[in-house]
Amino acid sequence: MPRVARLVVADVSMHVVQRAHSRAPCFFEDTDYVSYLVALGTYAARFRCTVHAYCLMTNHVHLLVTPSDRSGCALLMKHLAQRHSKRINAKQDRTGSLWEGRFHSGLVARDDYAIACYRYVELNPVRAHMVDHPSQYRWSSYNANVRAEPHSFVRPHPSFMALGLDEAHRTAAYRGLCDAPLQQPVIDEIRRATRNGHRMGDPRKPRGRPKRSDAEKNGDCHHLSGFLR
Repeated sequence: MPRVARLVVADVSMHVVQRAHSRAPCFFEDTDYVSYLVALGTYAARFRCTVHAYCLMTNHVHLLVTPSDRSGCALLMKHLAQRHSKRINAKQDRTGSLWEGRFHSGLVARDDYAIACYRYVELNPVRAHMVDHPSQYRWSSYNANVRAEPHSFVRPHPSFMALGLDEAHRTAAYRGLCDAPLQQPVIDEIRRATRNGHRMGDPRKPRGRPKRSDAEKNGDCHHLSGFLR
């Protein structure tokens, strides 16, 4: 079955997920996370992708990025995956693919979904019951985005900038948003769009053939009966 073409638009954000093969761990110790983040900053600059948010879970990665051209995100993820896989294979004395396959991505063209993706990405450890608050998780961009700690490559999305007139108001507003869980329909839409490579918030197309009305079902018969008279 042919691959579905990935929906990518230059200068439009994407939520990206890459999972380890069979959902096995892809990070084993602190140096693995640090190495991945160093590579993320390096390759994001090289392939002109702006990183707005990230979360490195034990067996998968979430990113919210904006590529400046249509090939940027694919190149970023290709080099990240290859570098990290090579490093982990060498450390673990293993061979083969570390990753499940190609990454999944959904287009984030609306400001409301951009902020929702920030929260979806950085609240992952809370939903997984790893921490009680996103500030407690070391391997996400939450503390960088609320300016609790400096960061070298995380940059705000325009929708994040619109949360307040200055940095203090923006970070306070974002903290307040992250103190509440995302609504389940929003989570479902982010996951659906990312899994299927769609634009978030687009209306869903009905599955299967459209239903025919009774008039349509009987239309051919009426036409035939009139013809035979």
